[in-house]
Amino acid sequence: MEFLPLFFDLKTRPVLLVGGGEVALRKARLLSKAGASISVCSPVVDPALEEIVNDTSGKLVLQNYIDQPLDGYALVVAATDDALTNQKVSRDAKNANIPVNVVDHPELCNFIFPAIVDRSPIIAAVSSGGSSPVLARILRAKLETVLPATYGRLALLAEKYRSAVKARFSQINQRRGFWESILQGAVSDLVFAGKEREAEQLLQDSLKDATTIKRELGEVYLVGAGPGDPDLLTFKSLRLMQQADVVIYDRLVSEPILDLCRRDAKMIYVGKARSDHAVPQEGINQLLVKYAKKGHRVLRLKGGDPFIFGRGGEEIEELALEGIPFQVVPGITAASGCSAYAGIPLTHRDYAQSVRFVTGHLKNDSADLPWDELVHPNQTIVFYMGLMGLPIICDQLIKHGMSKDTPMALVQKGTTVDQKVVIATLDTMVEEIKRQPVAAPTLIIVGHVVSLHSKLKWFNPDNSLSM
Repeated sequence: MEFLPLFFDLKTRPVLLVGGGEVALRKARLLSKAGASISVCSPVVDPALEEIVNDTSGKLVLQNYIDQPLDGYALVVAATDDALTNQKVSRDAKNANIPVNVVDHPELCNFIFPAIVDRSPIIAAVSSGGSSPVLARILRAKLETVLPATYGRLALLAEKYRSAVKARFSQINQRRGFWESILQGAVSDLVFAGKEREAEQLLQDSLKDATTIKRELGEVYLVGAGPGDPDLLTFKSLRLMQQADVVIYDRLVSEPILDLCRRDAKMIYVGKARSDHAVPQEGINQLLVKYAKKGHRVLRLKGGDPFIFGRGGEEIEELALEGIPFQVVPGITAASGCSAYAGIPLTHRDYAQSVRFVTGHLKNDSADLPWDELVHPNQTIVFYMGLMGLPIICDQLIKHGMSKDTPMALVQKGTTVDQKVVIATLDTMVEEIKRQPVAAPTLIIVGHVVSLHSKLKWFNPDNSLSM
């Protein structure tokens, strides 16, 4: 994170604006909306800018910036077309420990102006850290379309009753539950419909009879996080991730996805690697029960899909036994996500009319799989967790009749910037990964559809901008 997003309270605070042209005028209009008292230093000042200075009880200094005293200013903004002046303003402000912005010169700034969506008192700000202001404005335009102005009125209504709700509910979980029912229910619908008087009456009625808000028993959300790319999450997943009090997550959940969870949620890692389980499965089941019984909304976040080699069924069996309510949100399973990003269709009219998902995590290194069923013409086989058992998988498929020339793909960390695809055959893959080492998590795809990779590959993380 290049810049820490902050919101300044500038009401009646003095701000110095160096520059008197159109760019300075745009900044002055923004600063005046925040209630700042704006002073301008420039030999020539746009009449509209001069009017803003007068309206905000600022000062007009009709001269070039030389050694303008900076004492007492809350912010300094340089908006001139003179590089030397901009550099001096930046240097002087930083020496005085005053936040400074030099328009279009992020290297001279220690704060920047974001693209702003104003739904006062709700403010949304988007910034590219100065790397692409145009992109920030495009994203702001998208936000404008999904944040109606009525959100501001809804926030004002909530502010009006904030103290009353705090007095009514002693526990933070109860207050949070009340506000979520208000802000996502009938009260918000009435505000959006312009019926604010009816909305306020309903809020008052809900506050008097809020027995339904008490959450003596919580709920568990079993959510599939997909194979790694956060853009593959469902809308429902994102909504539940944002409202969960406790997040219990696996090793395969990527960092960008975890970053989308609620910031103040309790995060509990229960990842499993081969022969290294941070928390055994029974312990995970008990954690879900424990926090739900305390009234928390618990997010069980699992890589891929929770019902495909994710042991999600075992977890909700325990919840059902304990009488704890739960929801299940499917995720894009690794087979679908990794094959798509590798340009390998799992089925194809000319190559495969069926697909089989198999766990490649061979217990005790045994070969106890239905190999005869797997060796079938026109079928794609996908092995989950098969990296350690790769030699056995290749050997057994060949021994049970599959051609040693059958194409095979190994996809490392599919859908992410670390994706790597290794293509070989059943006979050559073991040697190939010695030349091209891979790391877990990996997915193995066996079948003639793999031959389409060279033609259909579209995702090339090597072309991604380095972060």
